[in-house]
Amino acid sequence: MRLPESQVAVLNAASATDERTIEQLAEATDLKPETVTGAVFDLRDDGLVSVSETVEEDVELTDEGVEYAEDGLPEVRLYHAAMDVGGGDAVQMGQVIGASSLGGPQVDIALSNFARKGYGHIDSGELVPDVDADPDADDEAAALSALVAGEVVDADVLDQLESRNLVVRRERTIRAVTLTDEGVTSLMEGVEAAETVDRLTPEMLTSGEWEDVEFTEYNVEADAPEVRGGKKHILRQTADRVKDVLVGMGFSEMEGPHADADFWINDCLFMPQDHPARTHWDRFALDVPPMEDIPEDLIDRVRSSHLDGVGDDGDGYHSPWSEDFARAIALRGHTTSLSMRYLSGHEVGELEPPQRYFSVEKVYRNDTLDPTHLLEFYQIEGWVMAEDLSVRDLMGTFEEFYSHFGITDIQFKPHYNPYTEPSFELFGRHPETNELIEIGNSGMFREEVLRPLGVECDVMAWGLALERLLMLMYGFDDIRDVHGTLCDLDLLRETEVLR
Repeated sequence: MRLPESQVAVLNAASATDERTIEQLAEATDLKPETVTGAVFDLRDDGLVSVSETVEEDVELTDEGVEYAEDGLPEVRLYHAAMDVGGGDAVQMGQVIGASSLGGPQVDIALSNFARKGYGHIDSGELVPDVDADPDADDEAAALSALVAGEVVDADVLDQLESRNLVVRRERTIRAVTLTDEGVTSLMEGVEAAETVDRLTPEMLTSGEWEDVEFTEYNVEADAPEVRGGKKHILRQTADRVKDVLVGMGFSEMEGPHADADFWINDCLFMPQDHPARTHWDRFALDVPPMEDIPEDLIDRVRSSHLDGVGDDGDGYHSPWSEDFARAIALRGHTTSLSMRYLSGHEVGELEPPQRYFSVEKVYRNDTLDPTHLLEFYQIEGWVMAEDLSVRDLMGTFEEFYSHFGITDIQFKPHYNPYTEPSFELFGRHPETNELIEIGNSGMFREEVLRPLGVECDVMAWGLALERLLMLMYGFDDIRDVHGTLCDLDLLRETEVLR
């Protein structure tokens, strides 16, 4: 029998009585594991060997886990420090933390697990240890030591260590090879190595060598390293789809700076300078020189709108207005700053109605992270300038836009904005939870916004959330699944936006 050299080597290294793993065969034959794997599958198909597969779990300590295995868990160190300092009595928190030598995030970790494990409690800034607690018998600490020693650990404790990111668990398939009776018979009868090649080269064609060699058959079942190329993020795919839809509806795209003057971000929108959304709690101010390139006459008109209102019946805010604050730079909290630049004529010159513009760009807000809020996200900004527009035109625009994404259950709720009247929020129904989630805000720009910009006709405008559109399309219930450090990479690789 003539076989490729790799198969002959594996056949000779295998045993009829003892199972031998791919790694053992690779070491015995001095071949690469992937070469051995390919040869084993070919020999199995010929009935010369049998292959058994088992799945084993490897557990590896993270860097944090290694640190805690050496120095002790933060909550255990905190308990011992409290006992050393107070002898079991209540001790000031700062004193205990100082004595424990804990720092940075370890302090929060120690405090949360201290109470969870019943080592004591915290009351009015004081830490009270439980004198009957026994942290030296801590299951998690013992498990870390056992893992360092290569010992088996209880599954429940392992789950807890994994939830704390102290260990990483990985599954791997172990393949073991045994000679079959037919394989033993073939070895006894004699097996010769045949010269085989796995590819046809130009040199073989010109020399005629290809006529005398034996080509290796392709084995589609053989293991191979997984190669994953880059692909466009699902969020960017959705943004491109939104752009295509809006361009198809007759809109042109706006562009502009991410860091802009507060004048364009808020003042032009008739947002009072003492509005809570303009404090450092909600916005990201930048320590850079103020913006000088703002038309003085436009500043005067916007200032007048804030202080005195617009028109005979107008009434401003009667609150202080600072030009220095207006010129200060911040990260934009909404892309409506682009709308102000375009409507004022500052960006592309004076515009004559009808006009339609949009942008799909990133905005920045000092929000609390949760399933529907991030510090930075994408906003679908849009506006239409025309004569005799109404709320019905605005609602119809939304119904047409969302229909392109298969979303037909859109609901509207009256709302208040300083810059639009009337105003309403948009809600869509989540396909998995059946709950209504807010997907945007909209309205008709007020005279106090339009008149200072020099616009004399109606303008309807909106800001929609790109991430929440994605949630309605695919049923995601947490924005962080697709955006940020907690995103699901397999989900991102497998999901495609239909066009």
